[in-house]
Amino acid sequence: MRAFSAVRQTRSNRLLSALSAPQRPFHRFELTHGRRDHSMLVERLTKSISPIPSAHDYLETTMGLTTLEPNASVDDVLAVIERDGGVIIRDLLTADQLARLKTDLDRLLDDLGFGVDPDFSGVKTRRLGSVLRHTRHADPVVRHPLYAETASRILQIPEYLWFGEDRVEVVPSKQIGVTQVIQIHPGEGDQPLHRDDAVWQWRHPEGGRQARVQIMLAVSDFTAENGGTLVIPGSHKWDDERAPKRDEAVPTEMTAGSALIWIGGTFHAGGRNASDAPRTGLTMSWDLGYLRQEENHYLTMPADVARALPEDIQRAIGYEASPPFMGWVEIDGVMRDPHVLLEDDFDRNLQATSGMKAAT
Repeated sequence: MRAFSAVRQTRSNRLLSALSAPQRPFHRFELTHGRRDHSMLVERLTKSISPIPSAHDYLETTMGLTTLEPNASVDDVLAVIERDGGVIIRDLLTADQLARLKTDLDRLLDDLGFGVDPDFSGVKTRRLGSVLRHTRHADPVVRHPLYAETASRILQIPEYLWFGEDRVEVVPSKQIGVTQVIQIHPGEGDQPLHRDDAVWQWRHPEGGRQARVQIMLAVSDFTAENGGTLVIPGSHKWDDERAPKRDEAVPTEMTAGSALIWIGGTFHAGGRNASDAPRTGLTMSWDLGYLRQEENHYLTMPADVARALPEDIQRAIGYEASPPFMGWVEIDGVMRDPHVLLEDDFDRNLQATSGMKAAT
């Protein structure tokens, strides 16, 4: 298949054999809690996803995660995520984009101390938040179609609601929920395996919708030795009773500028850094627009700061209401979209849009 010609699969020959075996259909991206209303949507979305390549389409094997080339399609990315819960994109950023980003981040990280949490965040790890306040060179990650469009396809699944006797379709917005640079230094141990949607105490019934699509951009090379993110492929299909085990996890191995994209229901963790140099990654999440954001952008980037950001970044960090009316602000007695707080002038006859349309 195109875009898989140089795909790398990282596990053993035993895994390759398993990949060629029939897979149980999994429609977590297409269904919202298994309602019959979504049967036509399931059919439409399922047809749009490219088939998973057979084991014979993989040229290399090392340890468990599939790597796609940067010319892969969104359908290719979705297909691998649906099966494995995550995928690596080689060279998501160009060398020039990465160099500019790294220059900004290195300057900021040098001024930070280490963490104080031996149980989760680490004591030999530096963490920088509010990334979109500090550098415009992270914007290409937010906007990259293999990330942003993949997130839209996974998150922006319609819901059907009753308003009086009218049955309407509502499509949620998506928002950036967290931005953080994570620099793991030598001697830091493994983080506990976890699901990132645990911040909302999210549950995982079969067919339930996803809340988050996360990315980890390698600012430096990620290896098994230096703490490359640990991932349990397929764990996004687990219920909430099964505990993750360390021997089920595989390290993310990728060159600087490449990125791991995974969903909120996939178990993962920062790995132990047994090398002699720090490992630096930039993580962000696209989340459902009606959930509280993990990182409080409104305090770190209040209106006077947010006005200086590009408009799409303003909206991405939450200065936009999610349909039907989540996140409005009252101005002159009218529920308005919060983006008006950043505008010099706005139509005072308009209120926040409901985003609803008649269901068909």
